[in-house]
Amino acid sequence: MLFAASLVGFGIQGLVTGSLTALWQPVPKFIPGVQLVAYLCAAVSLVCGACLPRFAGALFVYLALWVLLCRAPFIIQAPLTMDPWENCAETAVILAAAAILSGRVQLGRPIYGVAMMVFGIAHFAYLKETASLVPSWLPAHGAWAAFTGGAYIAAGAAMLIGRLARLAAILSAAQMGGFTLLVWLPIIAAAGPKTPFQWSETLISAMLTIAGWVVAESYFLPEVTHET
Repeated sequence: MLFAASLVGFGIQGLVTGSLTALWQPVPKFIPGVQLVAYLCAAVSLVCGACLPRFAGALFVYLALWVLLCRAPFIIQAPLTMDPWENCAETAVILAAAAILSGRVQLGRPIYGVAMMVFGIAHFAYLKETASLVPSWLPAHGAWAAFTGGAYIAAGAAMLIGRLARLAAILSAAQMGGFTLLVWLPIIAAAGPKTPFQWSETLISAMLTIAGWVVAESYFLPEVTHET
């Protein structure tokens, strides 16, 4: 229900603003009619969110195409830069949740696992920037940044090899929730104007937490198979 509500919220935001929400940014320059694409993405978010799980398959297909058309080109252009990989991993987490809700459980879990490993590598690639986001009341900011990066990598590896996978899914979702609660929500709640980056990161962090929750829940439910 929270996953569906988040999609509906992004859809309403996109329709009201007429622009791509944080869920869909960025897009390659060669994509024509960006505003039209923005309305399409908003409509997909709204309709699929309102009709989950019935439209989970449609959401999965749309997100998979988005990864191929709007995430992969950035990686091809700059394969040694972490930003495009991290953006792709964010979409992949939501893709994994859509896969699970559409019955593609055995596909969604490894997608999520790979995304966790990318998040972990990004923590080490941007260790200084990550450490700067650690709450001031916690000591050893660099150590926390390294620990959470290592935790993501370990969780992703556990899910890919199938050892302690359920625990890894639970803890990785909890870690993303921790970032939302301890890093981004205090920034939003603080006095003063907020930048678009801060708002987008808060919304994406919340969405990733909920998508991770969907993945973790899949380990507590009976196995289902996708029917064509």
